Amino acid sequence: VQLQAFGGGLVQAGGSLRLSCAASGRSLSNYVLGWFRQAPGKEREFVAAILWSGGVQYADSVRGRFTISRDNAKNTVDLQMDSLNPEDTAVYYCVADRTTVVITAAWSYCCWGQGTLVTVSS
Repeated sequence: VQLQAFGGGLVQAGGSLRLSCAASGRSLSNYVLGWFRQAPGKEREFVAAILWSGGVQYADSVRGRFTISRDNAKNTVDLQMDSLNPEDTAVYYCVADRTTVVITAAWSYCCWGQGTLVTVSS
């Protein structure tokens, strides 16, 4: 599975951004899709994931502010990010893996996109 993420950029604190990721290479039936992020000097961390069935899971730090969605017909996954703050500044990665359960460990995902930078200014 090849993943390409886009939509990052610079936004002021309190603002919104929407990230999108397009997957290609095969059907994503029974694949979980998700997002991780890595801030400068920090480890990569789980942000959100969504199952083929629509079940979702969020990191505590983004719950209530971010919304993940997917379009199974188009093989895309989006991340709507609202009420952004400077702590959300990071490179965001789109991920995928063939499983029917949500996984939050980075090492578990087979497929990673190239990353897109989100910068939130104070």
